[in-house]
Amino acid sequence: MAEHGIFYWNELMTRDTGKARAFYGKVLGWTFTEMPMEEGVYVMAMQGEKPVGGIFPMSGPQFDGVPEHWMSYIAVDDVDERLELARAHGGEIIQPPFDVPGIGRIAILKDSGGAVQGWMTPVDPA
Repeated sequence: MAEHGIFYWNELMTRDTGKARAFYGKVLGWTFTEMPMEEGVYVMAMQGEKPVGGIFPMSGPQFDGVPEHWMSYIAVDDVDERLELARAHGGEIIQPPFDVPGIGRIAILKDSGGAVQGWMTPVDPA
């Protein structure tokens, strides 16, 4: 399992994944692979054979008024347990935990100061 408390994954939230792919492909040399999902196509950014980030298509009314941004995810040992601690210390759960098969259990929250982040308990690759 990923080390508890480290920044584990970064994801570009964008309305135009094609434009993002063109930009990061040209300026950073990333290549891309696609993963179909319910909300559209998730794009994995690759540096050689290593996944280095994701590109998430922001579509739907839940993203109205939300600017494009990079979203960080922190690995935690037990997302459900850690969310209870976060709530007890002034955090706010924006999206309750959900499972992504083969990836892990993820939730979105605001910390006590209002900063939005994702927490995830990654699937053990073993």
